[in-house]
Amino acid sequence: MKNLINRYATPLTTGFFLVSLISGVALFFHWAPGLFHGMHEWLSMVLLVPFALHLWKNWGPMVGYINRKTLFVPLLLSVLIAIPFAVSSTGGKQGGNPAFAAVQLVSKAPLVDSAALFNNTPDELVARLRQRGLAVTSSGDNLNQIAQSAKMQPAQLIAELMNDRK
Repeated sequence: MKNLINRYATPLTTGFFLVSLISGVALFFHWAPGLFHGMHEWLSMVLLVPFALHLWKNWGPMVGYINRKTLFVPLLLSVLIAIPFAVSSTGGKQGGNPAFAAVQLVSKAPLVDSAALFNNTPDELVARLRQRGLAVTSSGDNLNQIAQSAKMQPAQLIAELMNDRK
């Protein structure tokens, strides 16, 4: 058993990590999510087995990290980075990317409230949007409504406004 662990723990961990890495990057960039979603979820679960074997094989060095107290800061940092993703709310469901939650908030806010994000007064933002040929009735409209009427995604409109702001 020990020979099996020594021979395959690290190569299996590396192989499944690479699969998880590639599928995770594909999911992040929305490349064929139907193809990668199930693969990423299931093979990430399978990764737990070689990870446990790898941990067992390398338990001595792991104890060294614990004794030198060099393991705690990276673990704490990892948890702190994960917390915003775990507690952010997007569309009523838990989890997700906080940046997507921010786009949702900005796109649903009336122009009178979101104009400052684009270094504009509400009237300037209305004028900028109208110059782009977009239908805006007042500063009470929001970017979500304006983008939908133009058959575009709100995030695309926000990106364009950020790129050409004054």
